[in-house]
Amino acid sequence: MKELFDPQDIRSDFPILNVKINGKPLIYFDNAATSQKPRQVIEAIENFYFLKNANVGRSLHTLAEEATELYFQSRKKVASFINADQEEIVFTGGTTDSLNAIANVIAENFLNPKDMVVTSILEHHSNLLPWLKVCKAKGCTLKIVHTNKNWTVNVEKLEALLKEGAKVVSLTHVSNVLGTINPIREISRIVHSYDAILVVDAAQSVPHMPVDVKDLDCDFMAFGAHKMLGPMGIGVLYLKRRYADLIEPWNLGGGMIKSVTLYNEAPELSCCKVTYEDTPIKFEAGTPNVEGAIGLSVAIDYLSKLGMASVLSHERQLVKYLLENLKGGSFEVYGPRDANSITGIVSFNIKGIHAHDVAYLLDKLAGVAVRSGHHCAQPLVNVLGTTATVRASFYVYNTVEEINTFIEALKEVEKKLR
Repeated sequence: MKELFDPQDIRSDFPILNVKINGKPLIYFDNAATSQKPRQVIEAIENFYFLKNANVGRSLHTLAEEATELYFQSRKKVASFINADQEEIVFTGGTTDSLNAIANVIAENFLNPKDMVVTSILEHHSNLLPWLKVCKAKGCTLKIVHTNKNWTVNVEKLEALLKEGAKVVSLTHVSNVLGTINPIREISRIVHSYDAILVVDAAQSVPHMPVDVKDLDCDFMAFGAHKMLGPMGIGVLYLKRRYADLIEPWNLGGGMIKSVTLYNEAPELSCCKVTYEDTPIKFEAGTPNVEGAIGLSVAIDYLSKLGMASVLSHERQLVKYLLENLKGGSFEVYGPRDANSITGIVSFNIKGIHAHDVAYLLDKLAGVAVRSGHHCAQPLVNVLGTTATVRASFYVYNTVEEINTFIEALKEVEKKLR
């Protein structure tokens, strides 16, 4: 494992950290929503538009060939980062786009009426609402598994549903509210022992910890670039090769076909023969987000240099320090208190004060950016016994000094609102 990095050494790579918010230096603790971008990623995107801009996979001129090479090198980089094969990596519009595509193609290809799909109370709405929709349309049943005392999925209850005949299990790897890490490797073994399909929402895991899809043995996985130092508007759908070869494209258009042939004398519904490109190109209809793929590639280079084990260790040190300062008093912390069992997320409230009021004043008084609300995981937040929490989420550029300022700001906020 690489030595733990010093966040002070890399902060100069992030121009936005020099911004003043309400006259105060920005303290950005909203990384679970989106991360900031290093200069290297910003410049790579800028350079593409200045020097390489062209569509990919279509033309034979030099710019097009250079852009295509950059795009395919980005796919190779992503595949290596999660230990996948290049043919298993599909670029999408983001995690939500990937999860919607997964739900739709699984429903179309692998589900029958009255089949069961299982997800959990921990899910982000992006891994709940698509399944609600396809189950309703297909006539399937959606079951929700609750958690253990440690706020991870109750594996025994999950297996009980598999024994009842569940065909698909779709789970978050890391909770975006609590930072808890589900035992996906163990769950995968159980799911596959019942010949079911496992889908993983990795939006909060791939950016923060080592993730190896071959080790996890999931069938489908989704994550986005913007939470891992990359640009918005691009995500990744990993699909195990044996599924990729069985699935028809969910979007149709340019760039994803080998041939389209018309038969003038054929009946109306069979007047055209279409041959698709090989996986994964057949799943990427239209002009792709080339600059997004390039930005993601550079972000992966940046994170790889730091080392993902070190990224996780750094976040846990910050979480441990914050939890020690939130003990007792007027703070109510949700989820585990053991920093070594979670990633860089802490959700809490100041008792008797609404989370939105706390977040608003943190910004106005101290330049601290946090998230407040139900974090697009309303069922989980309701189970926590509240309607909203304050969420502080850390990344590679955050420091203990920022947490000290944050704690003092919380005390000031409490004084003003009591």
